[in-house]
Parts: sequence; C-alpha cells; structure tokens
Amino acid sequence: MTSTDSADSAAQKAPAKAPAKDPWDLPDVSGLVVGVLGGTGPQGKGLAYRLAKAGQKVVVGSRAAERAEAAAEEIGYGVEGADNAETARRSDVVIVAVPWDGHAKTLESLRAELAGKLVVDCVNPLGFDKKGAYALKPDEGSAAEQAAALLPDSRVAAAFHHLSAVLLQDPEVDEIDTDVMVLGEARADVEIVQALAGRIAGMRGVFAGRLRNAHQVESLVANLISVNRRYKAHAGLRVTDV
Repeated sequence: MTSTDSADSAAQKAPAKAPAKDPWDLPDVSGLVVGVLGGTGPQGKGLAYRLAKAGQKVVVGSRAAERAEAAAEEIGYGVEGADNAETARRSDVVIVAVPWDGHAKTLESLRAELAGKLVVDCVNPLGFDKKGAYALKPDEGSAAEQAAALLPDSRVAAAFHHLSAVLLQDPEVDEIDTDVMVLGEARADVEIVQALAGRIAGMRGVFAGRLRNAHQVESLVANLISVNRRYKAHAGLRVTDV
C-alpha cells in the first residue's frame, strides 16, 4: 500500500467533523422563572414589565416584601412580589438590578439562596459630579466580577446594562430598539440570557465576551448618559454586521 493509499484510508475512517453551531440557535426559555432583585427600582421594574409582557413568569424582589408586592401589582401581567431571599429561591434565573452602593451587601446576604442559579448582573458602577457621570472600577474589575467572587456557587453572567429605564417602563413604547451585550463564562448560560433578551420586542442578545470584559461594557453607560443629556434622548446600542 502506498503512502497515498494509507492517507486516503485514514481519511475515510476519520469521523466527519460536526458542523459549526449556529450562533443564533438559542434555547427555549419560555418556561423559566425570572427573579429581579431590585425589582422596585426603575431598571428592575422596567425589565420585569417587559419580560412579563412577553409571557415570562417573573418575580420581583425587594428588601421589604410589601414593597415588592406593591410593585408587582403595579406592573401586572401576572408578576409576583416577594422579599429578595424568597425571590432568589423561587427563580431559575435571577437578574441583579440593585443600586451599586448596595450591590455587594445584597449578594453576600443571598449567597445560599443564589447557589446553583444563573445570576445576571446588570449593575453599572458609576459616580456623578458636576461634570456628569463617570465609571468606577471595583477592586474585582467590574460589578459582574464582584458578583462572581461573592457567589462562588452561582453561574454569573452580565447583561442588560444599556437599557433606558424610561423606555422600559413606558407602555406606549411597543419595541425597545437595542441590542443587549451578554458576557459570561459558559456558552450555555450566555445563550439563555440572549434568549431572554430576544423575548422582548425589538431586542437582541449578542455575545460580547467573558466576564473579564465586563468593565468596559458597564462603563459605557456613562457615555450613554452624556449622549442622552446632550440630545434629550434615550439612547441604546446596535452591533452591526452580526
């Protein structure tokens, strides 16, 4: 047998290479329960409203169950309210939409309840002075990386940073014209978050890297705030050519 024959024989025996996965082939997430920590604030309430309107089962959380229940009643669409711990326990996916100054304390207090959960951090560490908004850099690198450090038994992703709370909560706005940059360590988790973003009319979730890249995504909100103030807008982002 010649060397050419041997090579041909080996090629015939080698298994066929699996086709590349379609990056837009995302899972069905319609049956997941989504909890929103900070669901009584503008961003959390807006996300809860949009997801519930799209048919997602949503629980909003607050430090006080009464505040969460009042917010849930205001949102409608079957949204329920509970304290933060109960929200975390009842949810498959938990969105963190609390103020930055309460971020670490909130997550530390919920480490047990969030164990085994997919936690989606959308917190933007920002400071404000007379010149406007500016980015802060946590010791861990970003809010998302801080969450991952505080929640070693959870799967942490980052997303939903660049959304206008005003548009999210406005019932007159049918579609939110924006892409959602999603970051995470596991492709399966990232795709769940992409799929959740895609349930909201007008939105699309786009993979944007690992958690180590979260700082610049969180920081970009300071630029969007400047855009909004100058142009009296509610700016979002679109990623072109994907």
